[in-house]
Amino acid sequence: MSDVAVIENFVKKYGALKQEIAKVIIGQEDVIDQILISIFSGGHSLLIGVPGLAKTLMVNTIAQALGLDFKRIQFTPDLMPSDILGSEILDENRHFKFIKGPIFANIILADEINRTPPKTQAALLEAMQERAVTVAGHRYKLNLPYFVLATQNPIEQEGTYPLPEAQLDRFMFAINLKYPSFNEEVEVVKATTTDVQQKVNALFEGREIMDFQHVIRRIPVADNVIEYAVSLVSKTRPNTETAASIVNEFVDWGAGPRASQNLILAAKTHAATLGKLSPDIENIQAIATGILRHRIIKNYKAEAEGITDETIIESLF
Repeated sequence: MSDVAVIENFVKKYGALKQEIAKVIIGQEDVIDQILISIFSGGHSLLIGVPGLAKTLMVNTIAQALGLDFKRIQFTPDLMPSDILGSEILDENRHFKFIKGPIFANIILADEINRTPPKTQAALLEAMQERAVTVAGHRYKLNLPYFVLATQNPIEQEGTYPLPEAQLDRFMFAINLKYPSFNEEVEVVKATTTDVQQKVNALFEGREIMDFQHVIRRIPVADNVIEYAVSLVSKTRPNTETAASIVNEFVDWGAGPRASQNLILAAKTHAATLGKLSPDIENIQAIATGILRHRIIKNYKAEAEGITDETIIESLF
């Protein structure tokens, strides 16, 4: 099958996938789009939202619809790296045997990643980057496709371990999960207070998702679109020749080259979901906020004046 035919097939399956997810998850279209774009781009996402907004249910539903194995890890201050990676035990024949931890799944929900110490955070982030873990000198490859969705609660900061900027940079998207609208909440309450349970059908399998990931990477991109993405990122770097005036005023540190790479990859996937055979500047702008949000470090003045990440990013378009 040609790449063009694969993209046409992908558009149909993507539409069906969103309908399947909508059986359980009401609203939150932008959030679901960004999570799916991240999965088909081969990236990971950080979901920032208050408790009770169905983050776990959303990820579980997406995993079911994609036909992938799903595990949830609840991060706590006493969680050790071996609790998520697995450990070696002596079996009945007195041989060492490796028992796999919950990190060995296709989709991992890392719940409240900022609640666990840096040592355990680093173990997860190594697995995200390398798609493999090392335990007692042995290297174990993780099942592909592999996607980590980490969540952070923006309310409670006491007793937490905020992710360092270098580790935040490993997440393709930082997605803000907002409260549902009034009508959406009415629908949520109607749907969740009855005895009817919706069945989510698996529309994909792992090998098919990986094939789509490869085809999306092969999508050609015009030089002017790549230059636009790189110039957008360079505008976020204060005190450089290319910095925007709003950035010099309100930003301490800007985004690195990984942001430019992720902008292009996500724009390719965004274009593919719309049936386009090459991304344009509109595709870059559509996904830029989620990709740049966690890579810009605002200064005290921005916090004092209530300048949001979104305001800064959208002013650069």
